[in-house]
Amino acid sequence: MSSEPYDPYIPNGQGSQDGPRDPRTDAIQKDINKTVDKMRENIDNLARREHNLDQLQQKTGDLADTAGNFRRSANKVRKKMWWNEMKMRIWLAIGIVVLLAIIIIPAVVATRQ
Repeated sequence: MSSEPYDPYIPNGQGSQDGPRDPRTDAIQKDINKTVDKMRENIDNLARREHNLDQLQQKTGDLADTAGNFRRSANKVRKKMWWNEMKMRIWLAIGIVVLLAIIIIPAVVATRQ
């Protein structure tokens, strides 16, 4: 008896590498090895892709947060600029009224005398 366990897939109970091998078995074994290698490669690619997707999701979340902060800041700046513009218009209107008052009041007073 040989020291190797019985393997029903090895013809004639030849469990050692010493005996003759069937070329069909070798071809099938090569195909199986290629398939196993391809599957390992696919699993590695899948793991890398998952890692990349996780990074992309994190970056997307960060970008969404940054966009929200930008939108809030832009609204604050827009409101501040609007108020500055309104203040300028109010001061301009007050200046025009004062200027007209300086011109019109002495003219009216002079025509009444």
